Amino acid sequence: MPIYEYKAFAAGGATATGIVDADTERDARAKLRKDNLLVTKLTETRGGKKVKRSKGKGKGKGSVTGGLLAARAAAQGPGSREIDIVCGMTRQLATLLGSGIALNEALSALVDQAEQRKVETLCREIREDIQQGSNLADSLTKHPGWYSPLYVNMVRAGQAAGNLDTVLTRLADYLQGQRAMRRKIVGALTYPLMMIGIGFIVVTILMAKVVPEITRMLLDQDQTLPASTRLLVTLSDGFKAYWWLMFLTIALASFIFERIYKKGAEGRLRIDRFILSVPVLGDLMRKAAVSRFTRTLSTLLQSGVPAIQSLEITETVVGNRVIADATRHIRERVVEGTDVSTPLKQTGAFPTTVGYMVAVGEQSGELEEMLDRIALAYDEELEVAAERFTSLLEPIMIVLLAGVVGYIVFAIVVPILEIGQVN
Repeated sequence: MPIYEYKAFAAGGATATGIVDADTERDARAKLRKDNLLVTKLTETRGGKKVKRSKGKGKGKGSVTGGLLAARAAAQGPGSREIDIVCGMTRQLATLLGSGIALNEALSALVDQAEQRKVETLCREIREDIQQGSNLADSLTKHPGWYSPLYVNMVRAGQAAGNLDTVLTRLADYLQGQRAMRRKIVGALTYPLMMIGIGFIVVTILMAKVVPEITRMLLDQDQTLPASTRLLVTLSDGFKAYWWLMFLTIALASFIFERIYKKGAEGRLRIDRFILSVPVLGDLMRKAAVSRFTRTLSTLLQSGVPAIQSLEITETVVGNRVIADATRHIRERVVEGTDVSTPLKQTGAFPTTVGYMVAVGEQSGELEEMLDRIALAYDEELEVAAERFTSLLEPIMIVLLAGVVGYIVFAIVVPILEIGQVN
């Protein structure tokens, strides 16, 4: 049943807003009239977003614009903000179902507790699907901008096994763990990027404002300037004349990198391989990818998702093309009948200890538990690697920034001292 967002005048002239579910706009307006609401605006929403209707074909759910929006959401997947919201909703739903509350009533509780309009709309749409006989997994597939294939497949497996509340709890733990890991990586990379930005701003101000003023005074003295000062003057003049070219080059390089990384499979593989080979940073990114691989695979297997499908889903979430290609190789070999550990060792993308621990887990029949242990171990190593990366980059960035600023000061001070000696 469609969901409509409305604006209306209530009794006494007050403005009222909200959402209502109805088969058609006409039914929605009739429902609101029964509540003594005079509708001024009524818009159909889907997945918390307004449905734009194209001219001539805009009526109904099959509009061209709506299809394009759905396709784009499916391609992009849920963003970090959506994942944070889904994590909280998943935890609440698992608690309600674990308490013996029916799925319909649990979704109604989520509707009542929703603090954002788009979340309330999303829960209403899912509840309507369930009331019309659809299962939860099929309903979630209609919202690719909120729920990933991993999420949907785990819910489907949980429904089939009759332990949906347990699977949802496991999903919430998984999402929370992935969010914590992402924050560690972002935190490790934020400081050096911030230092680079501050250094760039400082050097820009010096080259555009300070250096020209001082060098103009030195040139007025009609004295031969040292080589270091002449180079600084040339760089300053070039920066003032062609600053736009520098920014254009940076923007163009960023655009090309984005296109190659996201669109070109071979280019992305080369970039990811290069990142893994960089000292310290490569170790950090490899640990993050291995942790994501083991935890995702463990969570899927524990939820009852078949091994082949689990590896296929894991391939899409590891976040590194080298590890993703290795995962695809493992899946292809498992389809042929081999175990997981043998092709995992052969890829060379995973540390040796991971291969041996997976082999032990398979032999003991506790692969899921062993993968969990590996993920916990690498989460701890990831935290250490992030701290080491930050502590190593901090002095390097300070030395580089001090070197650039020091050269500018040196090139300015030397001719000033020479003028003082002459006088």
